Amino acid sequence: MSNQDVFLEGALLEEGRINRIQLEAARRYCIEQEVDLVDALILTEAISSHDIALAKAGICEAPFVDLAEYEACFANTRLVPRAVAERYDVFPLFLIDDVLTLAMDDPLNLEAMDQVRQFARCEIDAVLCDRERLRPLIARAYSLSHAQDANVEAQPPEAEIHAAQYDPAHPVVAAVNQLLADAADESASDVHINPDEYDLRLRYRIDGVLQERQGPPLSMHAGIVQRLKVMANLDLTQTRRPQDGKFRFAHDGVQIDVRVSTIPTVCGENVVLRLLSSSQAIVDFHELGVPARMASDLEELIGRPYGMLLVTGPTGCGKTTTLYSVLDKLNDPSRNIMTIEDPVEIRLPYVRQIQVHHEIGFTFAPALRSILRQDPDVVLVGEIRDNETATIALQAALTGHMVLSTLHTNDAPGAVARLRDYGLPSFVINSAVLGVVAQRLVRRVCQNCVTQDSIDDLIRHHFGLREQTSGFVRGKGCPRCGQTGFRGRIGVFELLRFTPPIQTLVEEEASTRQICDSAVRDGMRQMWQDGLEKARLGQTTLREVAKVAAVMVTANRPQSARRSA
Repeated sequence: MSNQDVFLEGALLEEGRINRIQLEAARRYCIEQEVDLVDALILTEAISSHDIALAKAGICEAPFVDLAEYEACFANTRLVPRAVAERYDVFPLFLIDDVLTLAMDDPLNLEAMDQVRQFARCEIDAVLCDRERLRPLIARAYSLSHAQDANVEAQPPEAEIHAAQYDPAHPVVAAVNQLLADAADESASDVHINPDEYDLRLRYRIDGVLQERQGPPLSMHAGIVQRLKVMANLDLTQTRRPQDGKFRFAHDGVQIDVRVSTIPTVCGENVVLRLLSSSQAIVDFHELGVPARMASDLEELIGRPYGMLLVTGPTGCGKTTTLYSVLDKLNDPSRNIMTIEDPVEIRLPYVRQIQVHHEIGFTFAPALRSILRQDPDVVLVGEIRDNETATIALQAALTGHMVLSTLHTNDAPGAVARLRDYGLPSFVINSAVLGVVAQRLVRRVCQNCVTQDSIDDLIRHHFGLREQTSGFVRGKGCPRCGQTGFRGRIGVFELLRFTPPIQTLVEEEASTRQICDSAVRDGMRQMWQDGLEKARLGQTTLREVAKVAAVMVTANRPQSARRSA
C-alpha cells in the first residue's frame, strides 16, 4: 500500500466519508480483484469518485478541477502519446504561454510528470481530477483525434480505409465506435458528420436541437465514411450518388438501430445517422405531457369499436411515440393488432409488426391490403402519404377496424384539407375519422439549474399576456444539461374531435380556419394554449413554445381566445 493510500484512508475516516466496515470491504476487494484502493472504494459503492478526488486534492495540496465544467481541446492530444496518458491517467487540458495544464489522477506522481514533460517540451502545471471523468475523457479524445505516438508513421488513406474494415483496434474503427457510444450516452437522435473545406464538423441532435461537438480531424473523413458504408452494406465505390442503409450496434446491453444516409457535397460525402433504440420504453399519456382532459377524450375515442385516429405534425415531433402509447392501452390477448411501419422502432408483445420494404415494392398500400385479410381488430399504418394508402385506410375504418395513422400537417384542423387533397369525399372523412391529434415537442427546463425568467415585451405581446407576468422559469445552464438550460422534451397537443358541428363544416367543405374557429368555440384547446399552460407550470419556456407554435399563436386563435389569454 502506497503512502498516499494510507493518507487517503486516514482522511476519509477522519472526515466521516467512510467507516471501518466499508474500508475493510474495500481492502478485501483490492486483493480479490487486483485493483487499487480508489477503484475498490468506488466499485464497492463506499464513496463516489468525486468525493475521493476532493479528499485527494486536500492531501496533495493540488487544485481540484471538475472536468464537467470545461471543454477540453482534443487537439492537445498531439502533445502526449495515448500510451502515456492511459498508463498514468493524465490528460493535457490547456496549453497557455508554454505552460501545459495537466489533468491527473495523482499530482504527486513525479514519474508521470517527467514523461509528459519530455514529450510536450514545456512546463507542467498539474491539477487533480475525478478519475471516473478523466478516464472516459482520455478514451474519447484520443479515439476521435486519431492521436498517435510520435514514432509511428501515419498510414496512407487507402491502407487506413482497408484496415478499418477488418481491424477493431484501428483508429478509424475506434473513432466510429466512440462517435456512436457518445451519441447513445447523450441520448442523441441524430449524428451529423459534415465535411467543410478545412474542418470536419460533428454535431449531435439532442432534444431536437443540433449541438456541435469536438470530432475527428478532416484527414479521417474518408476512413469514417468508408467504415460506416461497410457497416451499412453500402457501395464503397459510389461517392457521387446518395445512398441509404442501416445497421445495428449494442451499447450498455441495449440494441440500437442506426439508419445511415450519405449525400455528396462539394466538400465530400455528408453523413447523417438516425439512432433508434429498440428497447425504448413506452410511456403513458401523462408522461408524454397529454393534458388530463384530452387524455380522457382520447381514451373514449380509442374505446370505440371502429374508426380512425390520426396524429399529425412534422417529422421528429413524436407522432410514433404517441401512437405506441395508444397501442399499449389497446394491447391485450383479446385483440389482433397489426402494424405497418418504416422502420419498426419499438417491439411490442402480441402485436404483429410489419416492416416496409421499398426495394421490392412492399409499401404501405400493398401491405395494408394484405393485413386486412389477417382478421385484425386494430391496424396501425405508419404514415399516410398517398391517395391509395389513404383510401384503403379509411375503408378499413368504415368496415369494423380501429385504424391509427399519421399525417404531415401544421395543426389538427389541417388534416381535413390534407385528406381532401388525397381525393377523399367529405362523407367518407366524416364517417371514418373520429379525431385528429396534432403535436409538437418542446424542451423541458432543466430542474437542476432552474431560475426565474423575465418575459420580454415581444413574447408577452405574442401570447397576449398582461404586462405583469410572473411564475415563468428558465434553466441557467449546468453540467447536467450541457449548459443548455434544458434536459429532455415534453409534448404540446391539440385534439380535434369530429363532433356534429365539425362534421357539418366538413360536409360543406369549409376552410381550415373555419373548422379551427368552430372547434375552439366547442372547447378545443390549441397547441399554443397547452404550451402556455406548461410554461406556467415551469415545464418549459414561452420561447420554446413560440418556436413550435408561432403560426398557431398569431394566425389561428380567434379574438375571444386572445382576450381570455
